[in-house]
Order: sequence, then C-alpha cells, then structure tokens
Amino acid sequence: MDLYKRLAERLDQLPNGFPATRSGVELKILKKLFTPEEAEMALTLKPTPETPAMLARRLGRSLKEVRPMLEQMAGKGLIGCFKLSGKLAYLLMPFVIGIYEFQVDLMDAESAELFKEYEPALMRGLGSAGPAMARVVPVNQAIEAKHEILRYEDMRGMVNEARSFVLRECICRKQKAFEGETCSHTSETCLGFSSEEGAYDDFKYAGRVISKEEALKLLDEAAEEGLVHCTYNVQEGQRFVCNCCICCCELLKSVKEHAAPHVLAGSHFAAVIDPDACEACGVCAEERCPMEAIGEGNRAFKVDRARCIGCGVCVPTCSTGAITLERRADGAPPPANVRAWSVERSANRSS
Repeated sequence: MDLYKRLAERLDQLPNGFPATRSGVELKILKKLFTPEEAEMALTLKPTPETPAMLARRLGRSLKEVRPMLEQMAGKGLIGCFKLSGKLAYLLMPFVIGIYEFQVDLMDAESAELFKEYEPALMRGLGSAGPAMARVVPVNQAIEAKHEILRYEDMRGMVNEARSFVLRECICRKQKAFEGETCSHTSETCLGFSSEEGAYDDFKYAGRVISKEEALKLLDEAAEEGLVHCTYNVQEGQRFVCNCCICCCELLKSVKEHAAPHVLAGSHFAAVIDPDACEACGVCAEERCPMEAIGEGNRAFKVDRARCIGCGVCVPTCSTGAITLERRADGAPPPANVRAWSVERSANRSS
C-alpha cells in the first residue's frame, strides 16, 4: 500500500478522524507536509506521549537516530511535542485539532488551496460522530454572578490555573489571507497553556511565550472584538483556546454550513433579550452574533435558541443591559477528560 495512504488511514483511526475523498486531496496534503522518511516515522508513533528514549527502545533503534527526526518533525508541526514532568515527549497528532493548526508558519498559497478543497469533506467527517471535538466557552463578562460556573465554563479560570502560555497566529485567518480574503480581526489569538512550569521553553511549533497577565488580557481583548472562545470538549485537561471569528473559523462554519453537528458543541447557556429593556439598536444582531441567531421582533430583538451557541459575545456591548445568558435546562456535561472523550468518540465512530 502507498506510504501516504497508510498514513492517511492511520490518522483516520484516531478519534478525530481524517476522512478519505474521491479526489485524494488528503493524500496531496500529506505529501506536501511529510517527506517519505517523516511519514515512515509518523507511522511508528503512538497517540500517547513517549520520550525519544522510550521510542528508540521500542523500535530497536539508536537514540541518535530517533531524536533528530522527532525534533525535525515537531519543528514542522507534524507530530505532537509536550513537556511532561520536565521531559520532552512526542506522539502521533490528529490532523484537526493538531497538525493543521501548527502549519501557521509554513502556510503558503498551495497549502491554502489544498486545505480549502479538503475542508467540506473534513468537516463533515469530523462532525459525523459525537462527542463534539470542541466546545464554546462563554465570555466571562456575560455570565451573571447568580449562576454557578463550572470549571469547563470558565475560560479565565482555566488560564489562571495554568503556569505556561504560548501565543500563535490564527491558522484560519492565515489561510484566508492566502486565499485573498483578509480578516479584520487580530491575527495572534490562538493561546496554548499548560500546568507544567516552563512547558514552552523548548517549544517546537510556531508561537511566542507570553505571561499569564498577557494571556488574561488576550481573553478580554478577544471578547471586545466579538471573538468566540473555543477549546477541547472535556471537563478537565484543556490545553488551548481558539478565539474564533465566523468569517474564517471552520469550527464555527461547520455548525452553519457543513452539516457537521459534532465538530463544535455550544455552551450550556443561551442568550435572552428583555423586550422591555431592548432599544432595538441592532448591534447584537448586526455586529456581534456569529450565528445569525438574533433577529428583529415586534417591539425588540429576539434570540433563536436553536441557533444560539451561548458564546455571550452579544452581552458586553448591549448598552441597556437587555441581554443576559441563561443556563439551558438540557445541558449534559462533556466527557471528563481527553482519554474519556477518545474512548467515547472511537466507539461512536466504529458503530
């Protein structure tokens, strides 16, 4: 079997998925990203972290041979690289969320064209089985004190718990720029964080290390811009937050355009507009809501709860305070952690 077809099938075996297409565009993408030697190495990796020494022992190869290849591939964003208990470890990374997001420094016009061609099939495949890959987290300013806020609903809380932070450009906006569609939003909005001290000191991917204060400021600035917080769809173990716009983000677009319900889960909140307080200025509908979930009513604007994803970006800019977030009664908690998510997702994909 062709080397790149084997790699594509291996990536599709991961819980996230990497669906095949009739055109074979996914194979063109892999050939663009991986040399044959890198593809061979990727096929030897597990989806769980291993140190270079562990991998060398398992493969019966020398550490001097294995380590440089791992570092090279991590530098290109082709495999996962994490600092665990102070040691660098590597793993086979899914295409999304994973390899694609780390191509930001290597993106070119050819890559952008290939990714654009693959997006509809990829998003339909990623969204075909639950649980959802990612979930929306409401902006903190939108949740009233009367609500109990669970950990996975508190983006500032997640960042406050972390010890290391790295900031990267948004790969979606970078791709759109190569497609000739320049986005007006801030380019550096993808935040990675870790409970490990100095986790990104030897970081192999694109990005720059920032402080906790800068990370918290980023969340506030993203909320001001009307960007939507998206992270792993788990209760514990989040390692990133994407601050997404509807003009570029495929996660948000998947909900509206690709019939992919299990790509992105909404939060457990929904926006509500008090008709007596609403002045019908239209800012929430025309400038803030990414899902077109707010429209004109008889006397005031109203929310289509079926379309609302509970991001809360409409709340801070409501001059009369007419908009609030209310907890949905039917919100089931996400999987406990990435391991539990992987088990459930794999079972659903194979059934």
